[in-house]
Parts: sequence; structure tokens; C-alpha cells
Amino acid sequence: MSLGGDDGYGGDYEGHEARRGRGAAPGDHLTRTRLPEGDGDPYGPPRRAPGRTGKPSRNLITVVSVVVLLLAAIAFVNRGGGKGGDSSGDDTGGTGTEARPTAPTGERPVDGKNDTTGIASGFAKSEQGAQSAAANYAVALGSDGMFQADRRKAIVNTVYAPDLAGTRLKELNKAFSNSKILSNAGLDANGDPPDGMTFVSRANPVGAKVEKFEDDQAQVAVWHSLLFGLAGEGSKNPVAEGWYTDTFKLKWIKGDWKVIQYTQKNGPAPVGRDQAASSAEDMANAVQGFGGFTYAR
Repeated sequence: MSLGGDDGYGGDYEGHEARRGRGAAPGDHLTRTRLPEGDGDPYGPPRRAPGRTGKPSRNLITVVSVVVLLLAAIAFVNRGGGKGGDSSGDDTGGTGTEARPTAPTGERPVDGKNDTTGIASGFAKSEQGAQSAAANYAVALGSDGMFQADRRKAIVNTVYAPDLAGTRLKELNKAFSNSKILSNAGLDANGDPPDGMTFVSRANPVGAKVEKFEDDQAQVAVWHSLLFGLAGEGSKNPVAEGWYTDTFKLKWIKGDWKVIQYTQKNGPAPVGRDQAASSAEDMANAVQGFGGFTYAR
């Protein structure tokens, strides 16, 4: 569960077939088979008269045609050049923007990240851009960094509006000063896990939707799962999965979307499959080995 919320996480075988004999005498019911001449491979291609040029195989022509078309397709896709292809529209994601394979909805992906937190930045001033921002902020506010003071400060100052970040940080610091929050997560007073344990808190967005959108404000809901717990032998708080919906009120400030309000509620939660849980070691290796994503709508 996240504590970032404001109120609570073929082949051409021509000439190879047997041919029926022609001009058989009356009463002769035998079938004559023409065998290949010479000592060559009986299953190889027939000999051709000297000086006669063979026609190219239809298969070869087909393969060449496919290769040419494939190269043409690749050239077309890469014609735009640069990250996400060449966009003919402006950064507001208007109808003049042409869709590209690397930008599913036609807008350029974000082109920057915060140097300290790694949180994506430079979202488009559009509904799609607001959804992208909200999805990435859900990941940040649901991360393990929220349980450590220095990382929490960097995250809050990155995602929240400047005039609200200070107040929000004080509220969160006060909440985390309650030892029960950290101890229930299996962490010490500094937000660190016991030796040999890996703390897991990772949000995985499934989708997002715009609930309201105006010139410089948006309200976006992000549905996501959350992995939370301690991975390690003997963990009393093993990694489990939860489902939540985070709702963000965003404001366009100095060229980017920033959070002015954040709430969270449980669900919708799917029915769990009858699937055996992985070992503590496998889970820890997975969390350490698989990095997260930058999300774009």
C-alpha cells in the first residue's frame, strides 16, 4: 500500500513427376515411368540442353520481392528519424499528429528525467500527457523510496506543485515518524530492511483515464497493482499483491504537470489465479533484476 496519498497505495519441382506412358499397345495395361538419364541424382533437377538459360525459380522471385517490401517498410517507419519519429503536430497532441510505432497515441514520449529521482518529466500539455504524468507519479509515490527520508523529499519535490510540496512533505515526514508504519513494513527507523532481506514496494499501472480536463488542470485516475513486502528467507511480511486506484488532480506549472491533490482507494481487484508463489530468493532476484518502466499514454 502506498503512503503517498493525501488521504491514505515450397519448391519448384518441375520435371520431377512421373509421367504416364503414351501410345501403349492394345492390351498393354502397364504404366511407363520416365527415369532421369545419366548418373546424376535421380531426385535432382533435370538436365537442360547446352546453351539454354534456365528461368529463375518462382520461389526466388517471391523471396526477393518480400525482402524489397520489408526494406521499404523499415525505411518508411524510420523516415521520421529521432526519438518517436517525426511529429507533424505541436506538443498539444492535436489531430495533426501522425501516429508512429514508437509513440502509440501519436505524441512524442517524454524527453527528460529528474536527475535525482529518475522520474520522467516534460509531459505534453494534453489529455494524453496528463495521463502519462499521472501514471509515472503513481509509480513514484508507490515506490520504496517513500520509506526513506532523503528519497521521499526528492520524490515529493519532483511530483508536487512547488507551493504545496513543502506542506505535503511535512505531513509525510510526520506520518513516517510513527514507528508502527515502518515496523509493520519490516523496516528499521531509517526505512532499511533487515540484513538478507529485500524490501519491495512497486506500483505497476494497468491503465489511466481522464476524468476532467481544462486548459491548465486535469483530473486523472490510474488503476494499478502494487507489490509490497519483504523478500527473503524467513520473512514475516512476504511480498503480496494489492490493487488500487490513484486519483490525481494536476496543474500545468512551468511547462509540466504537477500534483496538487492525490487520493487513493482500494480496487478494482481481480480474482487471484491458482498459481504457486515463487520462493523468497526468486522474488528478490526478480525485483533486483527487472527494472521499472517510464509510462506514456
